[in-house]
Formats: sequence, structure tokens, C-alpha cells
Amino acid sequence: MLKSDKERVVTELAERLKSTPTLFVADYRGLSVTEIDDLRTKLIEHGARFSVVKNTLTRRAAEAAGAEALLALLEGPTAIAFIEADGDLVAVAKALADSARTTKILQIRGGLLDGAPIGEEEIKSLATLPPTDVLRGQVLGAITAPLMTVVGLISAPVRDLLGLIDARIEQLGGSADAESPGGERETEPTPEPDAEAEAEAEPEAGTAAPEAAAEEEAAEEPIETASAQAEPVREETEE
Repeated sequence: MLKSDKERVVTELAERLKSTPTLFVADYRGLSVTEIDDLRTKLIEHGARFSVVKNTLTRRAAEAAGAEALLALLEGPTAIAFIEADGDLVAVAKALADSARTTKILQIRGGLLDGAPIGEEEIKSLATLPPTDVLRGQVLGAITAPLMTVVGLISAPVRDLLGLIDARIEQLGGSADAESPGGERETEPTPEPDAEAEAEAEPEAGTAAPEAAAEEEAAEEPIETASAQAEPVREETEE
């Protein structure tokens, strides 16, 4: 390889390391070209670019990009899966783990997760997780569940208040039934007086009048007697 080509490869690797801080490193020694191509195709589907690199050039690129943590992983034949920003790192880890299990040849060395080094066991643990979409749904559910509980606690008094208002409306509904269609309340008819009760309460016309006449006659009788007694006295005096 010409020196100019090497410089170009180092520059490209350095730019890729800067733009993709998450990557997995594997030892592909013993894999056939077909097996490498099949693995590369699967990784592309999950948003990762699988590249076979020379360690000497990758070291220069890592130093230029400030990714010194990658230097410890550059031992023997090296292939790097660069995970793009929209890639599914869980699916990439699963694809590498499946290839290592089926081929019995591919060996996962480790990698970088947002620039921080991770080991082989951590990548295998990522491979056991649910897909990213499922994880996002679980995280969202864990976040929104307490919020829904708080909303329920806040809205509970409101529901109770509405229930009281509805009960009061139903209570007033019986009174509203007595109102006329025009909105005016109908007046209950005044009961007619009972003729028998009036007859008992009022005295009979024929009874009260004689009693009053007797009293008047009793009051007049003494006056007439006094006049009758006085007349003889005056006659005797005159004689």
C-alpha cells in the first residue's frame, strides 16, 4: 500500500472513530470470506458498519482521534463494528454473539460504549436484552406509571366533587318536576272549607237571638218596677 493510501485510510478511520464513539471489536481469525460477508450484511441491517482493519493503521487513527482505550483491543486480526447514531447496539451485540456461537471461531474482544471501554461479557449481556424498541417501551412505561398514579390522586377529589354535584342535581330533580313547562312553579290549590265544620263552629241563628232578647228584657224590668213604686209616694205627698 502506498504511503498516500495509508494516510487516507488513517484519516478516514480517525474521522469514523470521532463520529461513532460506540463500537465492538472482534477477532475474525479463521472465518471464511463468505462468513464475513454474511455477518457484515446482518450488521448493516442493524445500523453498523463491519470493517476489517490493520492494527498498525488503526493505532495511528485511534491516537489521532483521542480513542486511546481502543489500543488495548488491537491484538491479532481485528474487525470493528462501527455502530451508527441510529443503529441498534443490542441487535448488533446479538448478531456478533450468534456468529461467535455458531461458527465457534469468531471471538468478541470488547469495545467502546460512548467512548468508555467495555469487555466481552458486557457485550454478551447486551445481546440478552430485548430489542431497543421494546426497551424504550418498558422505560417509558416505568416513567409514566408513577405519573399516571399522581394524576389519579389529583383527579380523585375532582371525581368526588362531580359525584356530589350529580347527586344534588338528582335531588333537585324531584322539585323541578313540579314546575310548569314555562319554568314557573305550579301553586297547589287551596282546599275548600268543610261545610260541616263551619256548621259546628258557627252558632245557630235561632239560638243566639232569644238569649239576647231575654237579657234585654231582664235589664228593662227593674226600671219599670222602680217607676211603679215611685208614683204612689208622690200621690201621698200631694194629698
